[in-house]
Formats: sequence, C-alpha cells, structure tokens
Amino acid sequence: MLSGHHLETLVAVVEEESFGAAAARLRVTQSAVSQRIRALEQQVGHVVVTREGPCRPTAQGEELLGLARGVASLEADALGRLAGGAPSAVLDVGVNADSLATWFRDVIAAVAALPDGPLLRLVVDDEHHTADLLRAGSVLGAITTDPEPVQGCAVEYLGTMRYVPVCTPGYAERWRAGGRWRWREMPVVQFDLRKDELQTKVLHRRGIRESPPMHRIPSSEAFTYAVRAGLGWGSLPEADLGDALDRGALIRLTDDTVDVKLYWQSWRLHTRATERLADAIHAAAAVHLR
Repeated sequence: MLSGHHLETLVAVVEEESFGAAAARLRVTQSAVSQRIRALEQQVGHVVVTREGPCRPTAQGEELLGLARGVASLEADALGRLAGGAPSAVLDVGVNADSLATWFRDVIAAVAALPDGPLLRLVVDDEHHTADLLRAGSVLGAITTDPEPVQGCAVEYLGTMRYVPVCTPGYAERWRAGGRWRWREMPVVQFDLRKDELQTKVLHRRGIRESPPMHRIPSSEAFTYAVRAGLGWGSLPEADLGDALDRGALIRLTDDTVDVKLYWQSWRLHTRATERLADAIHAAAAVHLR
C-alpha cells in the first residue's frame, strides 16, 4: 500500500520543482525528501520524478499525482468535518482565461460565500488543453472542450460559450474598402500565437490560411481592452460585449460566430468540497452559457 507521506512528498517536489524547496515546505530535511521519493520509486518500480533542472514528473509520476491529489482531497474533507468545517480542503482547478474573466467569477463568489468553503488554486490554460492538466495529475477538475473523459474522471456538459468577431468603427474605416474587409492585411489580436484558434477559425472560413499581422495579448482583460481600443479585430466572448454593439462602440465584422462547447471534467471524488464546487460551476454555467 502506498504511503500518504510518500505521495504528499511527490506532490511537494513537483509543485516546488526541487527537493530542497519541497523539504522546506514539508518541514523535513532534504535527505528525508530524497528517501521518501526513493522508497516510492522502489515500491512502484519506476522513476517518478526527474532530478535535473526543475523537477518534473515522469509518465509514471503523473499517474501517481492524480492519486495523490485525490487522497489529499479526501483527507482534507474528513479533517474539515472533524474540525467543524474548517476550510482545509484545497481544490486545484484548471480553467481557461476567458471563462475566468467572465462567468467563472460567479463560481468564485459562490465559494467565497461558503463559511467553510474549500481553498481554490486555479491553473489557467487554453480550454483545448486544460484536460491535459487532468492527465498530468496537476488538477482535480478542469473546464475543458474535451468531451472524452480522462481515465478516472467524470465529464459533464456545461454549455456553449459564444464568441463574436468585432472591431471599433475607427478600425473599420481603415480596413474596410467598398464594404469588403481586407482580411489578409488587417491586424488581428491573438491571445496566444500557438493555442488561440478563435480568430484562425474566422479566417479559415474565408479561405485565408496565411497569417495576417498579429498582436499577442496574453490576458483576457487586456485582450478585450485592445480590441475596444482599436488595436486590431478579435473574437470577444458574448458576455464581454454588453451593449457595445447597440451603442455602436463596436461593430461586427461578420454574422459568423465561433461557438465553444465547455465541459466540467473531474476526478471521481465524492467529497463535500468537490460537490459544492461542481454545484457552483453548474449554477454559473446555467446563467451565462448557452
């Protein structure tokens, strides 16, 4: 049977990225950390973490990380109940930046309103890649576009997040000639040059495969500001638009929209903390997603 101390030590080494920092966090010696990791590796028959540079989990270590976080969540839930509801449960959650900047705020508010709510640790990544955080054992749950459950996880449909390609009227004057957009020439705002597919999909629908001039703004709030300031065009979440289209502060480049289906994937853990979080996520999604 795997030791809870060994699994706890693995999590600490991976999160702190070194044996020394993990030792400080656990308040033990670095030698003790090394001994625990070696004992864990001997028990499972595999190297579980790299030793050179920032410590990273191996493929076998990633399998154990999911187990370790699950055990920690169950333990924290039990201790919280015994302590009269102390907020000892820690929930690592993967969420995409646009959700975090819009509808997921209601989830944060719901958790904040709980007198004995869990401690949230959010990991931000593109919605197409947050499921990888589950596979790596980095989080207990994730907002993702992947409907196929990660092994050991349950998946639930949340709704659709709609994006609308927009720009300012001043931008339109510069880049629309004779009622036609100069798609190949006009600058576009991208959240991430490698992962952001929202603007690319709009361009591909127009048969444009080459990249136009691009601004990279890796922040949802700053991305929205950049489009509203006229830096370039971009696909904004419907929830971010408000009455900007009605007031004429923004105009649509096309009637097309980009719809992104979102799912909640989480490890099959039945604790009060995870169930409350799931309830808050579903409640917020019901209000803000299509």
